[in-house]
Amino acid sequence: MTRKEHIFIITKRLIILSAVSIAVLGLVFAVTLFPIGNSEEKKFMVSWVCLIFGIIGGFVSIQQRLNKMEDKDLELLSGNMFQILLIPIYGGIFAGVLYLIFLGGFLEGPLFPEFDYVTRSTADEPTEWIRKMLSETYPKTTQDFAKLFLWSFIAGFSERFVPQVISNLVSKANDEKE
Repeated sequence: MTRKEHIFIITKRLIILSAVSIAVLGLVFAVTLFPIGNSEEKKFMVSWVCLIFGIIGGFVSIQQRLNKMEDKDLELLSGNMFQILLIPIYGGIFAGVLYLIFLGGFLEGPLFPEFDYVTRSTADEPTEWIRKMLSETYPKTTQDFAKLFLWSFIAGFSERFVPQVISNLVSKANDEKE
């Protein structure tokens, strides 16, 4: 198979998988923003949307790098769907970790989102508190939503961004410990 054929196969799979991701994102928005039935029980799941934006960022990252990849890498990607999915899955994981970093207040400033935090009642069980944290903690403003979704995309697009943020946080914690 030629280089061009490998790129064509990978691109076709990326388009299909990206379309599926965008459809899932649309479904999450539709189900959570326009609930059917009792709207009291439906909550917009910011964490899920962050994961999906990270996955989409991973797909875009692969597509952007295709022409620069070596032939052996193209052959691997075109022959195995799992290899194509691996980078976007990491992108989703990194977006989720970045979301937790934002919730923890480890990255703050005008470029990063601010949140309205749900308060914990003393009667809450730990599992209920975690559920509330992931389903009832929202960015403060529309701009903060946009910042969160953009950073989630970046976390998926740039594979080294979140690991570098984590390394910097660990270094900072070690410096403060000493």
